[in-house]
Amino acid sequence: MAFTVNSYFDDNVRSIAFESVSGPCTSGVMAPGQYTFSTNTHEVMKVMEGELVVRLPQSDEWQSFPAGTQFAVDANLSFDVKVSTPTAYLCFYS
Repeated sequence: MAFTVNSYFDDNVRSIAFESVSGPCTSGVMAPGQYTFSTNTHEVMKVMEGELVVRLPQSDEWQSFPAGTQFAVDANLSFDVKVSTPTAYLCFYS
C-alpha cells in the first residue's frame, strides 16, 4: 500500500492519501485558519476531532460541523472552511 503525503496552505493543512476499502480517501489535520478548497470529484468530509465551520458552494451561510458530523461537496466546486482549533478529518472521494 502506498501513501501520499500532501501539504497545503504553508503547511497549515496536511493529509495522507490512501486507498481505503471504500475507495480513495485522505486523512488529515487542519491548523487554525481560513481556507478555500476546490473539488475534482464528489467529496464526503467527516470531522473526526475539533470543528469545521463551512460555507458550502452556492451558500452565503456558514455552518458548524463538529466532531462526529460530515458534509458533502459535488465535483468541480469550491468551499470555504474556518478552523479555530486543530481539527482532524477523513475525506472520501467518488
